[in-house]
Amino acid sequence: MNVRGAVRPPGDKSISHRALMLAALARGTSEITGLLTGEDVKSTARVLRQLGADISAIGAGTVTVRGSRLSSPASRLHCGNSGTTARLLLGILAGQRFPATLTGDASLRRRPMRRVTEPLRAMGARIDDTHGDALPLTIRGGRLHPLTYTTPVASAQVKSALLLAGLTGNVAVTIREPYRSRDHTERLLVHLGLGLHERDGAIVYEPIARSILPSFRLSVPGDASSAAFLVVAAVLAEGGELLVEHVGVNPTRTGFLVVLERMGAHVERVNLRDEGGEPVADLIARPPAALRGTDVSAAEVPTLVDEVPILAVLASRAAGETTFREVGELRVKESNRLELIAANLRAVGVDAQARGNDLHVQGTTRPPRGRVETARDHRLAMAFAVLGTIPGADVRLSERASVSISYPRFFSDLRRIGEGGRGKGRT
Repeated sequence: MNVRGAVRPPGDKSISHRALMLAALARGTSEITGLLTGEDVKSTARVLRQLGADISAIGAGTVTVRGSRLSSPASRLHCGNSGTTARLLLGILAGQRFPATLTGDASLRRRPMRRVTEPLRAMGARIDDTHGDALPLTIRGGRLHPLTYTTPVASAQVKSALLLAGLTGNVAVTIREPYRSRDHTERLLVHLGLGLHERDGAIVYEPIARSILPSFRLSVPGDASSAAFLVVAAVLAEGGELLVEHVGVNPTRTGFLVVLERMGAHVERVNLRDEGGEPVADLIARPPAALRGTDVSAAEVPTLVDEVPILAVLASRAAGETTFREVGELRVKESNRLELIAANLRAVGVDAQARGNDLHVQGTTRPPRGRVETARDHRLAMAFAVLGTIPGADVRLSERASVSISYPRFFSDLRRIGEGGRGKGRT
């Protein structure tokens, strides 16, 4: 297809969640522009309203949040499909002196929570785990203890939950990770003037006496993960270039750009600037002369874990084999992404295998044709929709509705930038 023009991805999902949560904890009215309008962020807004925050409708334009002291909810807090909502909210509730019960949809109720609940218990939170390592969970917060903790996996959600517990419980928290995970929570806390810094490779939060969290204004940059799908669509195109505007290029989120460059793709960062403590740029993506396979190391995975589905799709069109090391974390996302990526690539004629915690993809020049199972996982649906745009493709998705979780206008943007493509990405 001949890709030309410009497109702006929706607001960053990770930052949108965190901005709403911190605004709900602040005293006064905060204003947030560029907020993601997807279902996951709406779930965060819904549960915060149940806890007493006054949040305007989540839509285009400025969203206002009037924060206050949180109060006991009258009913269960339903987090929808959003693991970020559930895990970060557990951290916030750990420092509140009332009980609350969290639940979610069938997919979220299968996702592990112990990685967050164990360190929160060590801080003094009481958590009812009648259902084992899963929602629904009832948490009874209160007086917390300082915590020094080393996370077994690099997880921004675990790290953020513990930092938010330190904030709401007014206690010190020190966290070490095996690899650096995305740092949006840290950047926001620093931007708001709170007591967070690094010490000997650890993230350290130290309360600055008992002070009121200030209200704020924030512009949310475009989501790097959403931008990755558009960039790969342009890389796979037969000609032209694509300008992807206002993308967050936080280095803990842009490992996919490093891998793309290693595979031979051309992606230029222009108009670099800082907004609310986050680096932002416009990306210019151009098709390469040829793509080659690569090895993605375990150390790189935390910076691109959400982009593995679209990078695996790109790898299926590259010469040679691409290996993604230690991506077992994909088994506990919205679906078992690791197994489904491999199975769906095989379904469209690509040699792909999940061996242990590694994913192996052998590139091919044959047009992809077949039906893929998305398991209502938005990133699988978007990745294989992009594969369906290449010449000669006939990729049929089991469903498309799941993309509303993170990128409500994805299919219209994909069609708009890819007018003239001969592939068929359809349900």
